[in-house]
Amino acid sequence: MTACALLEGGLRDPRLCAPAWWAPSPPGLPRTLPRLGLLLLLLLLLLLPRSALSAVFKVGVLGPWACDPIFARARPDLAARLAAARLNRDAALEGGPRFEVALLPEPCRTPGSLGAVSSALTRVSGLVGPVNPAACRPAELLAQEAGVALVPWGCPGTRAAGTTAPAVTPAADALYALLRAFRWAHVALVTAPQDLWVEAGRSLSTALRARGLPVALVTSMEPSDLSGAREALRRVQDGPRVRAVIMVMHSVLLGGEEQRSLLEAAEELGLADGSLVFLPFDTLHYALSPGPEALAALANSSQLRRAHDAVLTLTRRCPPGSSVLDSLRRAQEHQELPSDLNLQQVSPLFGTIYDSVFLLAGGVARARAAAGGGWVSGAAVARHVRDAQVTGFCGTLGGTEEPSFVLLDTNAAGDRLFATYVLDPTQGFFRSAGTPVHFPRGGRGPGPDPSCWFDPDIICNGGVEPRLVFIGFLLVVGMGLAGAFLAHYFRYRLLHIQMVSGPNKIILTLDDITFLHPQGGSSRKVAQGSRTSLAGRSMSDVRSLHSQYPDSTNIGLYEGDWVWLKKFPGDQHIAIRPATKMAFSKIRELRHENVALYLGLFLAGSTGGAAAPGEGMLAVVSEHCARGSLQDLLAQRDIKLDWMFKSSLLLDLIKGIRYLHHRGMPHGRLKSRNCVVDGRFVLKITDHGHGRLLEAQRVLPEPPSAEDQLWTAPELLRDPALERRGTLAGDVFSLSIIMQEVVCRSPPYAMLELPPEEVVKRVQSPPPLCRPSVSMDQAPIECIQLMKKCWAEQPELRPSMDRTFDLFKSINKGRKMNIIDSMLRMLEQYSSNLEDLIGERTEELELEKQKTDRLLTQMLPPSVAEALKMGTPVEPEYFEEVTLYFSDIVGFTTISAMSEPIEVVDLLNDLYTLFDAIIGSHDVYKVETIGDAYMVASGLPQRNGQRHAAEIANMALDILSAVGSFRMRHMPEVPVRIRIGLHSGPCVAGVVGLTMPRYCLFGDTVNTASRMESTGLPYRIHVNMSTVRILCALDQGFQTEVRGRTELKGKGAEDTYWLVGRRGFNKPIPKPPDLQPGASNHGISLQEIPPERRQKLEKARPGQFSGK
Repeated sequence: MTACALLEGGLRDPRLCAPAWWAPSPPGLPRTLPRLGLLLLLLLLLLLPRSALSAVFKVGVLGPWACDPIFARARPDLAARLAAARLNRDAALEGGPRFEVALLPEPCRTPGSLGAVSSALTRVSGLVGPVNPAACRPAELLAQEAGVALVPWGCPGTRAAGTTAPAVTPAADALYALLRAFRWAHVALVTAPQDLWVEAGRSLSTALRARGLPVALVTSMEPSDLSGAREALRRVQDGPRVRAVIMVMHSVLLGGEEQRSLLEAAEELGLADGSLVFLPFDTLHYALSPGPEALAALANSSQLRRAHDAVLTLTRRCPPGSSVLDSLRRAQEHQELPSDLNLQQVSPLFGTIYDSVFLLAGGVARARAAAGGGWVSGAAVARHVRDAQVTGFCGTLGGTEEPSFVLLDTNAAGDRLFATYVLDPTQGFFRSAGTPVHFPRGGRGPGPDPSCWFDPDIICNGGVEPRLVFIGFLLVVGMGLAGAFLAHYFRYRLLHIQMVSGPNKIILTLDDITFLHPQGGSSRKVAQGSRTSLAGRSMSDVRSLHSQYPDSTNIGLYEGDWVWLKKFPGDQHIAIRPATKMAFSKIRELRHENVALYLGLFLAGSTGGAAAPGEGMLAVVSEHCARGSLQDLLAQRDIKLDWMFKSSLLLDLIKGIRYLHHRGMPHGRLKSRNCVVDGRFVLKITDHGHGRLLEAQRVLPEPPSAEDQLWTAPELLRDPALERRGTLAGDVFSLSIIMQEVVCRSPPYAMLELPPEEVVKRVQSPPPLCRPSVSMDQAPIECIQLMKKCWAEQPELRPSMDRTFDLFKSINKGRKMNIIDSMLRMLEQYSSNLEDLIGERTEELELEKQKTDRLLTQMLPPSVAEALKMGTPVEPEYFEEVTLYFSDIVGFTTISAMSEPIEVVDLLNDLYTLFDAIIGSHDVYKVETIGDAYMVASGLPQRNGQRHAAEIANMALDILSAVGSFRMRHMPEVPVRIRIGLHSGPCVAGVVGLTMPRYCLFGDTVNTASRMESTGLPYRIHVNMSTVRILCALDQGFQTEVRGRTELKGKGAEDTYWLVGRRGFNKPIPKPPDLQPGASNHGISLQEIPPERRQKLEKARPGQFSGK
């Protein structure tokens, strides 16, 4: 995209045609003009003045002038117009383009900023801005495409490239130079919440991290008040330790409220004590001058002045005696600025905008001069801006004589700014300005970080000096080596001490083992290694034996237990090699119920003088098994071995070999001679690892005999070296030969009737294949098939021990076949059955106990029954007021005379069962029954207030109603009438007797209640005055009738009553019979008795037909 500079009259200047680095002008003339028009145009050009032929270079000034009041205080319109006016008056630029400016608004939101950049590049020839760092990189790319020179003064990490030329040293470079000077590497950034400052913080942190600094935290003040500042600073406190906090926001010196809140919060939290330095970010873009004027914003706040003491202000530097405010005054004096402009309210950013326009103009002038006055591109302008040296607003720009930045700080009073250091980031220049930096409270300020953070050639690891890291590494390595050496030495010494002393020692001597010679055994047999059974020997027999020499026996006594010694070949062993000790220690760690335990290494050596018998012998000491070897057991014909016994032994053997194979240790010498059986008939494998011990001790093994090689696999017979080491597949072959021994109970290959040498030769050199012959009826078919798989000619065809274990277990369907285990299993089953039986009996006992308790509580009150069961005495108890019930059957004597005894019992049982069912729904206690008398009490043994009278009354009504419909089974036509008597009063209750104890009631109340029953009438409830009084007090609607005065035996005449009902009681009550004059109220009339029963009554009572 290209454009040409236009003259003021709208014509193109052929000398300034260039790519589009300024704004487009009005459209040009048509391509073809009439000849006459062309001549007139040329004539007009010749007559115009030279100034009219100049082109227009429009500079756009882009920034948030409309949305940010502090940026607006920079008065960018006045700054840009002042710069353009001075440029157009500059005689040195005569003949060049005329400069015009355009103020372009940049939204404060990031998306709007990107749109403003794109729009501005189409309208200007050069652009000063943008301010939002998020738009910097897009602006660079768009400006390069458009050919427009770009001066982005607000971008922290912008580099000169293409059409981009920073107006001043980028803020990130200046800040990095300051941090490097003080060696403050660990920093944190706190930004204002607006998009512009958030993006500035991100851009600055990216630039600092690109230079290798560990930026610990980038956080925003949300909200932008004091609470948001506190939260932001607390995040700084909670994070990694930092030296400086960079405040990316408007400076408080220009009226920035966010920075004011941040500094006040820092003072509150104690962070302004000199442990941290606060660095403002925005002051890097303009020039603040030393003196008291800049601190006018802090005059009314002592807290803010104290907090600002922790602030170091890095700002652009004006030459001595000059400042932005002085330049503004001079411009106003020369009437270049409005006279009513309040210069104290103008931001120092005014000078930065002015300088940016001037730098751009200087680049244009230098580019034109370099091109010989011809056309120039935006890239050429940008390139020459970097080298331009022009007069800025408060000093020369682009020069190399004076540093470009100054570090300002307050004194202890906090009333003015002093210049402490001057800084030139491009040249790495940093020197004192005469006044030292004053840290709060007179402290030394934050400590320095390691210098490696600022060395691009060194990788800094956690902030530690590389030399210290290297020295530390050497120390750690040295200490590690020394520690390893000491650990190895002490471990060796400790192992040596443990091997020769202590409870876990493995080096045994003649002082530890007493050698024995079993009586009745063959000395030759013992010497050759056969493990004869010693089960018949007692410990007293052993103690009575004299100690034998080591070379004459393989049996000894160690710590009270029998031990077996497996001797090494030769008798000139002087010491045990360390390799042998280590190998034995590993083998000794093997622990399994089917692997014999190794206890130690026995060494019998001479210490000088004549050699004693047995000295120089070396042997492995292992536990002794009382039943001897498997070969010995099979040879004892008096022991009956059924299949369960045999399978138990074979399963133990398979489990032992399987354990060794899991530990990576092939046996190599497996045979029935080194399979031993203990007193529990558990088979254990021994002599395992013997080949390793011989190799470690550097002892040559004795050549095996043909008889010893009967268990050896064919591939091992062909390779003697492999035979000494042993293989896993070779152990499987040896297992199959032992299985043949156990199944057939015969030596290996006994059925072939060949000498061992011939057998070994045939096994070693097939064909034909030489294997034992086993009949199918000697063992389960699965066992014989497994045995044949295990002695396969090719090792890879033999099953592994895991597979062999699974197959053998399947033969017995997974059942344990160990003899002792089988016996224990039977005992466990018996114990389980016994537990079940005991449980059943206990449950039955509990049921019987419940029945007994229930029967006991039916005979006695529960509290009394519990006391009797506990064996505690039951004291008599006095009850202030209870109600008693008595009833009997009218004419019971007559009924008994007319009935058989069993019929009388059935009558009473039926009647009292009916009564018992009724009293269950009332709060009463059945005291006893005597004959036809039925006694009930309420209010004891549990007191119930005055409810006892109501409970007895309700029960009496229910009983009377039920009796009305009751019929005897043997005389249903004869009615059963009862008389009921009630009385209330005090009584004493207690248990009488030890044999068949009874709960009895005593007192006048009992006698009176009995008299009330005996003086009553059939189908009547006779009630005493005391009971009536309580019923009336309860007011439950009981209905009574006055009977009158009644003579009570022992009491005299008293007023008594009939209880005839209760309000709401709807059950039928039988009607009392009418008594004839002179008739008794205790009998049954003759008409009510059946004829057949009447005859029986006449026989029993001649001349009488009724009576009691």
